[in-house]
Amino acid sequence: MASNFSSRIAVKEPPRSLVGPPLYIGAAVVFLGAGLFAYLQFSSRPKADLPLTPEAKEYVRNLNLSDVGIKASESYLQQTVVEIVGKIGNGGNRNLDRIEIYCVFHDRYGQLVLRKRVPIVSERTGGLKPGETKSFRLPFDEIPESWNQAMPQLVIAAVKFS
Repeated sequence: MASNFSSRIAVKEPPRSLVGPPLYIGAAVVFLGAGLFAYLQFSSRPKADLPLTPEAKEYVRNLNLSDVGIKASESYLQQTVVEIVGKIGNGGNRNLDRIEIYCVFHDRYGQLVLRKRVPIVSERTGGLKPGETKSFRLPFDEIPESWNQAMPQLVIAAVKFS
């Protein structure tokens, strides 16, 4: 009889801890997700636009856009990509770190359909020295269908001196 009694006694398992590996993995996933979210929020913010100072406005007359043209091609995703290509020359006596322009696209009625500010010279490309001319290429794939297919206006938006 003693053997029957001992077989009926249930052995209790110790309670499982919630602090085990699943909790650590869950916390790591949440932490990494929060870090990725913060990175995407703060790294994708556009930097403040470089202003066109009075000194830069005066210097603009020394900048020369030449050989400017426009062409369209189809991307791998079957999208039309419009490219503005040309050259910019520095006829002044100052080194330039950055030059930005506005590309202003209109519809057939002359209404604005897209205005985009883009750099044509930057620190990454080595700036622009006095007497130097550099080529530029500006691709656009977000131009609205209502665009009049004409060359957009190109307006100097900013100049940063070295």
